[in-house]
Amino acid sequence: MDTDTLRAMTYNVRRDVADDGDYDWDGRGAAVASTVRFHRPDVVGLQEPLSSQYDDLKAELDAYEWVGQSRLAGEREDEFCPVGYRRSRFDRLGSGTFWLSETPEKPGSVGWDASWPRIATWARLRDRTTDERVVYVNTHFDHEGPTARREAAHLLLDRLPELADGDPLALGGDFNCTDTDEPYAILVGEGDRESGLADARQITPHRPHGPDTTRTDFESLRPGIRIDHVFVDGPRVEGYGVAADMGGNGWYPSDHLPVVVDFSL
Repeated sequence: MDTDTLRAMTYNVRRDVADDGDYDWDGRGAAVASTVRFHRPDVVGLQEPLSSQYDDLKAELDAYEWVGQSRLAGEREDEFCPVGYRRSRFDRLGSGTFWLSETPEKPGSVGWDASWPRIATWARLRDRTTDERVVYVNTHFDHEGPTARREAAHLLLDRLPELADGDPLALGGDFNCTDTDEPYAILVGEGDRESGLADARQITPHRPHGPDTTRTDFESLRPGIRIDHVFVDGPRVEGYGVAADMGGNGWYPSDHLPVVVDFSL
């Protein structure tokens, strides 16, 4: 990969659930880490890791510095939505977490009809070689509340310009919506490109790589459920793919597939 190209990844790693049986974290955690390591993202956003999973991944992926708070008020409670960046390439100029709610700065706040607190974590990074800056934002929309997903999209679209502050920005995550749903339309400006973001898949100069879904049941793909996205404002997309790596003999490391995007600033 060209050294001027930045590779971003978004990956819902599936929280540790005992009912997953053979596909609980003990059985697949190493495969999740291996998937990230193999694709060598410069910046990666994860969704759903509990504190113990987060600890495991930080230990396995020691080339990365990590930022992000738990979605609850406690420091190590429940799920994280962290951003990792390659420490050999970037200096961090700023970072933070806010809540997708009517009170974004209140830790643990639940927005609208959401079932859980939902968050966005961001990091402003400076490439030490080129001095270029980029803001990466990682988020996870609610899986049950349609109003929460819609309002979260509005909230992000309102906050991102100030957060970017003139720097190129990429937004990745599990949005729990496809490109035919209202939150997606809001994020891309409902047809007005000047007021929205661009879906990296739609503007890649090459045919998108991989399947048209980002969901699995661990043993097979679930077609047509592309709910994990990467949006950009400023970066030039060079390539887009959904990575359908298997963690072993016929199973996937998570119930989501990672999305990998190469772009230049």
